[in-house]
Amino acid sequence: MNKQLFKSIYVLLFTNCILFTSCSSDEDNGEYQLLPDENEQYSGGRNGTSFNTSGEAFGFFSFSLTFEQQTDFGIGNSFFRQNWVTAPASATARDGLGPFYNAISCSSCHFKDGRGRPPMYNGELGTGLLLRLNLPQTDAHGGYLPETTYGNQLQDVAILGHDKEGEYTITYQYFYETYADGTQVELRKPDYSIVSLNYGALSGSVAISPRVANQMVGMGLLEAIPEATLLSYQDITDSNGDGISGKVNYVYDVVSQTTQMGRFGWKANQPNVKQQVAAAFSGDIGITSSIFPNENIPAGYDGSSIPNGGTPEITDETLEKVVLYSSALSVPARRNYQSQQVLKGKEIFNAIDCAKCHIPKMTTSNNYYIEAFRNQIIRPYTDLLLHDMGPELADNAPDYLADGNEWRTPPLWGIGLIPTVNNHTYLLHDGRARNVEEAILWHGGEATAAKNNFKNLSQTDRQKVLDFINSL
Repeated sequence: MNKQLFKSIYVLLFTNCILFTSCSSDEDNGEYQLLPDENEQYSGGRNGTSFNTSGEAFGFFSFSLTFEQQTDFGIGNSFFRQNWVTAPASATARDGLGPFYNAISCSSCHFKDGRGRPPMYNGELGTGLLLRLNLPQTDAHGGYLPETTYGNQLQDVAILGHDKEGEYTITYQYFYETYADGTQVELRKPDYSIVSLNYGALSGSVAISPRVANQMVGMGLLEAIPEATLLSYQDITDSNGDGISGKVNYVYDVVSQTTQMGRFGWKANQPNVKQQVAAAFSGDIGITSSIFPNENIPAGYDGSSIPNGGTPEITDETLEKVVLYSSALSVPARRNYQSQQVLKGKEIFNAIDCAKCHIPKMTTSNNYYIEAFRNQIIRPYTDLLLHDMGPELADNAPDYLADGNEWRTPPLWGIGLIPTVNNHTYLLHDGRARNVEEAILWHGGEATAAKNNFKNLSQTDRQKVLDFINSL
């Protein structure tokens, strides 16, 4: 062969190896070298990503916000973090707490804008886990009916002079899941009991659904995803035969009094950030708003002695600032995204079909009200759809189109920083999983095949997948 031609071919092949990451390296024992995708570190896009890995990693706003939005963000932050107190109080205090509640502030459940956890001991309060109380019937809009005496959720704290609704206890059953290579992992299954009820017995048909508070990052970016994008992931009848049949939840929007696509909450039962925030103020803290103007009190309870912090207790102006705050929190940037261990973990994550529900990448709309979040390429690792996760994770509590086995795919962005921000690694809707590995092993239903693919990996490859997920 002509030496110049040979040299040209060699250079071309070598260049292709660099560009397409398909050639081996002596430094990696002959394995393929991989490169990250372009801008892969920007989980929340160019305008919705923060580069901070400290204990405050979930608390930053996009620096592309307008000056007015940055000011409103700061005010919203103060109302999110400051404790609410019993009315009446001084002019500078935020009053109207309760009379029945689960937490005294938003940050009680979302500490540092992060994730809640189950109580470490029975009776520990304000950890970010609550119990929803559902009846199997639906209301006029298709949502679940609240329990007849205690309403939508058990409120285990009350203001002075009022008896709390009740308490709950958790006991765990322990068992082992075994990998194909014989390695065993201990899992724990929680059992909830509601005790010390002060206002009568629960309905015999009630379904108790534990819910842990999620981290707050990226909510506005999720709201900015076009409906058409989410609908393109839907496959209700499993037309492609892959065993995955995600669906959109359609829920009632209180403000517009119309049915809208659900995006937020463990069952995608809230249509937008505003209603999610107002519902949390109402149910978790006992703060009324124009969206949810009624106090939560047990049926038959004499409400004449309830102290009032205003009508409503949070004004529309203040509520909008908390909504802006909740919408504008940036997503932490990826860590170790260039590591071969992480890149190979990503490759395996895709190969074993995890990415069929935890969809890596999408683009936000061009008309979102926060201009900085328009046309952003984001990497949330979710489809925001409902999926049947099997009987072991079921709460038997339907919610609009979600049945008792179905849950919304949670976004994975920020998951690796939960230990740094919140000092724990408890995952899933009730915190039963004590780390990412346990969370994977709890997958069932539509995710059974992906879980079994993970179980059949070598220990080395399982660790690569875990390292990848914890880099998100």
